[in-house]
Amino acid sequence: MSFVKRTHACGSIRAEHEGHTVTLNGWAHKVRDLGGVFFVDLRDRTGLVQLLCDPQTLRDLESIRHECCLSVRGVVRRRSPEAVNPKMPTGEVEVEVTSFAVLGPAKPLPFPVSDEEQMQNVNEELRIKYRYLDLRRPAMHRKLALRSAAIRKIRAYLDAREFLEIETPIITKSTPEGARDYLVPYRLEPGHFYALPQSPQQYKQLLMVGGMERYYQIAKCFRDESQRADRQPEFTQLDVEMSFVDQEDILQLAEGLTLSVCNELIEEFGLELDPVEPFARLTYDESVHLYGCDKPDLRFGLPLFDVSAQVAESGFGVFKNTIEAGGRVRGVRFPGGSSLSRKEVGALEEFCREFGAKGMASLAVVSVSEAGEGAVPVSDGLAVRSSIAKFFSVDELEGILKVCQAQPGDLLCFVADTYMVCNNALFRLRNLIGDRCGLRNPRKLRFAWVLDFPLFDWDADSAAWVPAHHPFTAPKTEDLVYFETDPGRVRADCYDIVCNGMEWASGSIRIHRPDIQAKVFSMLGIDEQTQKERFGHMLEAFQLGAPPHGGIAPGIDRLIMLLLGEENIREVIAFPKVAQGYDPMMDAPSPVDPQQWAELGLRPA
Repeated sequence: MSFVKRTHACGSIRAEHEGHTVTLNGWAHKVRDLGGVFFVDLRDRTGLVQLLCDPQTLRDLESIRHECCLSVRGVVRRRSPEAVNPKMPTGEVEVEVTSFAVLGPAKPLPFPVSDEEQMQNVNEELRIKYRYLDLRRPAMHRKLALRSAAIRKIRAYLDAREFLEIETPIITKSTPEGARDYLVPYRLEPGHFYALPQSPQQYKQLLMVGGMERYYQIAKCFRDESQRADRQPEFTQLDVEMSFVDQEDILQLAEGLTLSVCNELIEEFGLELDPVEPFARLTYDESVHLYGCDKPDLRFGLPLFDVSAQVAESGFGVFKNTIEAGGRVRGVRFPGGSSLSRKEVGALEEFCREFGAKGMASLAVVSVSEAGEGAVPVSDGLAVRSSIAKFFSVDELEGILKVCQAQPGDLLCFVADTYMVCNNALFRLRNLIGDRCGLRNPRKLRFAWVLDFPLFDWDADSAAWVPAHHPFTAPKTEDLVYFETDPGRVRADCYDIVCNGMEWASGSIRIHRPDIQAKVFSMLGIDEQTQKERFGHMLEAFQLGAPPHGGIAPGIDRLIMLLLGEENIREVIAFPKVAQGYDPMMDAPSPVDPQQWAELGLRPA
């Protein structure tokens, strides 16, 4: 038998096909030679079916090895009652093979594709080196099928609302947007370079100037930056831009799209997730004050607290001196943490130090009836235990417990430092506590809007203002009065979607007036000549009838991560890179031939 096109998919064979002659194509998922009988689980993208091969009538069965590619013909038979496998959709039947052909032989595998449990111990770089084998696993197929369905639903949602899908260039001008560009040499003029786009930002704004009004794109983007679990050097985002809109229009569109796509996918794929609910809304200032960061995990409470006012005159020098120096004393509750050992509390202190804090102080809260020796009674039946309790009056302790909304069994964890250092350590400590207490419910996706970001951040290293997002973000009209006198006070018409502690989307109303765009560039230290060289095309376009416009860019890879509960973005990309942007499958990046260097007018360092 040679290759014959299949009549049925492996996963589609059922009891009603009994007696039918079928042709199947796929891979030998498992091979079991039991002496007098030979079984093969044949797999294609739809699932598995068991093949029964009789060594008495079929020759060369030894050529069937794990993961070889097969074409088989056979008759569908019902399994005996004791042989039925209820875990397989095809478990009531098997195919008695009458002929077969090995279409693609397979040598011994670098890892066991058919054994999901063993795959957990396979080195990730090895999996990515042989990604084409890794992709054969049903678990990987399901991830990419979900990704495909998500993109299909996104397109349908936007198409129904009269958006145009438009492609923008992949090789373009280098105009850094916060990360380093990937550069592409221009062969015809040595010393000149294209860049791969960090986003289609400028093109989509120019599409609005061009009157397209409603644009979207499933866009490939490239950033030469440090790799993390939720980042890749090339990634995919949904890029959306609209004309004649305000911030609320974009918020409603993006939230509606998210609810529609996520809830349809949860139902269609049977994901172990609760339905996604309408988004919470926080300003940037609220988010940082309550949760210490601009991407909070809202699956649980435990907001940060600030006791600076309560301890400003206390006898505890660390707190008092920090406040006198302009710092703050902030903290977070650890429910049940009063029972932690000294060693365990010390580990929390070390954790805070890793993120910039000088240390961590704590108070254990207990009920008076269980206080024991050395505890300090406070009020409402509560007492505290701590080596620092003696430095506070009862009134000060009462004020602390009231602000913290303390409960018996809590450990109150404090960091004394600048506002930003406190927040940087405490938001991570809050997440750690959420994990320890089982509060980060894996069944929930809690989306939220974070609004009203600052337009500029102060970069102490360069002693200059830098864009909080990107330089095309519009300032709030009412804050323009602070532009010259207090730039840090200027808020942006900017908004992020966050989910479970991760940023999923970022967007803004854009600048469309050339005078305001030039003003922002100047504040960022970009002189007039550089503005013309880098952004002259934008400034000129804004003088030719540019409409008000804005948009948003959600990450496709991150959405699939969230839906599948994956912790690493590489799990949801067909061919990802590993650390340092290396591709072990292609061995890229790699040296190029000397002739190519010469053609490009370049020389290796």
